[in-house]
Amino acid sequence: MISFNVPPFTGRELEYMRQAVENLHISGDGPFTRRCASWLQDRFQAPRVLLTTSGSSALDMAAMLCGLEKGDEVILPSFTFSSTANAFVLAGARLVFVDIRPDTMNLDETKIEAAITDRTRVIAPVHYAGIACEMDTIMDIARRHHLRVVEDAAQGVMSTYKGRALGTIGDFGCFSFHETKNYSMGEGGALVLHAQEDIERAEILREKGTNRSQFFRGQVAKYNWVDYGDSFLPSDLNAAYLWAQLEQADAINESRLRTWNAYHEAFAPLRRRGRVEGPTVPEGCVHNAHLYYLKCRSLEERTAFIRFMNEREINCVFHYVPLHSAPAGLKFGRFHGEDRYTTEESERLVRLPLYYGMKEEDRQRVIDAVLAFFRD
Repeated sequence: MISFNVPPFTGRELEYMRQAVENLHISGDGPFTRRCASWLQDRFQAPRVLLTTSGSSALDMAAMLCGLEKGDEVILPSFTFSSTANAFVLAGARLVFVDIRPDTMNLDETKIEAAITDRTRVIAPVHYAGIACEMDTIMDIARRHHLRVVEDAAQGVMSTYKGRALGTIGDFGCFSFHETKNYSMGEGGALVLHAQEDIERAEILREKGTNRSQFFRGQVAKYNWVDYGDSFLPSDLNAAYLWAQLEQADAINESRLRTWNAYHEAFAPLRRRGRVEGPTVPEGCVHNAHLYYLKCRSLEERTAFIRFMNEREINCVFHYVPLHSAPAGLKFGRFHGEDRYTTEESERLVRLPLYYGMKEEDRQRVIDAVLAFFRD
């Protein structure tokens, strides 16, 4: 069976985890945690990055830092994972879903302004497949309407928009290091911060409401419980696992791009004949090959395609059921305007196996099977 995903492993993860144990520090903010955070800050030119227990907890922290109150509204796409929505629901906000662009499957920036009300506080773009939303337009709308922007860049580590790393453009950026992501620590994530007041508040949130970080920097004589917070610190064991992959970040990225490019080239004739659609990468965007998808002509064709591939022991999966049609989406939000593309496009999309170190023969098996299905 060719798996849809194989968690990345470079070979030094266990060595570094042993070092963490020998350092006698396996809880949060140990040497490997600090090393990973510094690497992310330097690589992406971010003022501050805090490692978190998950991409979801990074989103939770961002929502808290936005100062949302009950009844406030957040604009986001419905084509996303539940974590994007949960963070704002937990903060007390109502969700306002808007349609997506069919070319990138990202939030349609032209639909945002009409959805803004006097209760709107946040725009939450999601960079699907590691391909950037139209951030210049989104940031312009946010500035003019005095809104905060929370980038869900869970899939966007190593992707850029006009030279800027995804996750570093809005007020807050949220990364994921789940085992399905390009770089993994099993479960984990990171929060990107800009403003000094947000950085100080985030440290307190992350440290169970204490000013422990200020204490260890010698800024206060002793640390106290100063506000509400939670435990968003990952174990240094997890960070040690991640560090082995950040050391090889470019090699991992290049490996994934080889598979993505091979797929894209092989399926070009199918796209030209209108048999399938594939990913679109807008000008000025550099993607990280997080995933490769095809769009079939209908839900029925996609169902047949997945069955065909599974019969050949190739695991292909579809992605999100749109949140606005889910029970929780109906409870916590509403869809603004027409659902022209969200549901229709989500029902056609299927994802192909893609992971670091994928063997050429496995990649070719996938290509041959896809071509056989559409030829037959």
